[in-house]
Amino acid sequence: MSEYKADIGVFGGSGFYSLIENAVELDIETPYGRPSDAIAVGMLGGKRVAFLARHGKDHRYPPHMIPYLANVWAMKSLGVKRIIAPSAVGSLQRHVKPGDFVVCDQFVDRTRGRKDTYFDTEAVHVSTADPYCPDLRILAIQVIREHGIPVHERGTNVVIQGPRFSTRAESKWFTGMGWEVISMTQYPEVVLAIEQEMCYVNIALVTDYDAGLVGEPGTEPVTAEEVLRVFRKNNERLKSVIVTMIERMTLEPDCGCSSSLAKARL
Repeated sequence: MSEYKADIGVFGGSGFYSLIENAVELDIETPYGRPSDAIAVGMLGGKRVAFLARHGKDHRYPPHMIPYLANVWAMKSLGVKRIIAPSAVGSLQRHVKPGDFVVCDQFVDRTRGRKDTYFDTEAVHVSTADPYCPDLRILAIQVIREHGIPVHERGTNVVIQGPRFSTRAESKWFTGMGWEVISMTQYPEVVLAIEQEMCYVNIALVTDYDAGLVGEPGTEPVTAEEVLRVFRKNNERLKSVIVTMIERMTLEPDCGCSSSLAKARL
């Protein structure tokens, strides 16, 4: 597999496969099983890029069944140093509107039972105080602005177990805590990237108002149909942002993400 290498990885929907020039699809085996699907490796924006559909091309993996460890490990095995991870999210705050982008700077884990570390036989404690790459966040914000898309420069992404959506009571609680968006796939993906010493950025595309904001007219509870409709509508904008980011991205990061294990071992 040495002839197939990449510097940048993208986790997203199957629609992104068509972006990569002269793509070669690789079926990769990892110590943690097979990834969600074949990984496409090729050129994009003048860089070697690897793309993987997080849920599989046919969307066969629900959020709680995604093989996160295999997905991140496979990217690392290809030489990937930096990961762009777009995702659909629900809004928890009125000012964060459907169609907006959020470049998250924090997450809150509300999942359960997901395998979330590569380290089962030694004590390794990575810091997740600031889980997202600062350099990639700055780049993402700049590019999104240039494309004329409403962007929130920071936001907390509360990650629920899924596959169900929240009750009104749960959503009200998350809104009351001041968290901005809600999703089902950020955890443990971002933490596993940290353990593999890769830069990682989440570009959250707001598709709905979760269970609806209490007392706020025009914020109806989310449906899967509505999520898909809004995501498809904004997918071309997202693709343009990702291509521009890749064109401008440096391949040798100096942000510190590549040494996340240096002070993690006891």
